[in-house]
Amino acid sequence: MDMSTNKQATVHIALGTWDRLREDAYSVRHEVFVVEQKVPPEIELDDDDAVSVHAVAYGPDGTPIGTGRLLPDGHIGRMAVHKRARGMGVGGQLLDALIEQGHGDGHRMLVLHAQTHAAGFYKAHGFTVEGEEFVEAGIPHVVMTRVLK
Repeated sequence: MDMSTNKQATVHIALGTWDRLREDAYSVRHEVFVVEQKVPPEIELDDDDAVSVHAVAYGPDGTPIGTGRLLPDGHIGRMAVHKRARGMGVGGQLLDALIEQGHGDGHRMLVLHAQTHAAGFYKAHGFTVEGEEFVEAGIPHVVMTRVLK
């Protein structure tokens, strides 16, 4: 199946620990952050992985095509979707799963550092820009928050 012809990809979202999802989550993160965006590999992995809830999106063929994580303090991070799967709703499905997880965990607010070019995507999912643009890993970002009811 050629996923590029679908507007909304048929994906399966798995939520779990770093121990369970490390290989699949990291394969996507490495491809997007290290290879595509030139983020140094030594700063892409951090100690927060071990304590976060991870989400991995699997395409129709079972390969990992997207990922994100929710830290214990309500920060969403490491959102990444393979280039071949962008524009098909994969990121939105991942974000919705992480928001639902945060809600279930009792968070009153979720926070993320959005790459500036992706701020519109997060706004469409109820996040609001807070403060000025800043640079993280050589890439412009903004802090965004969403209050959970």
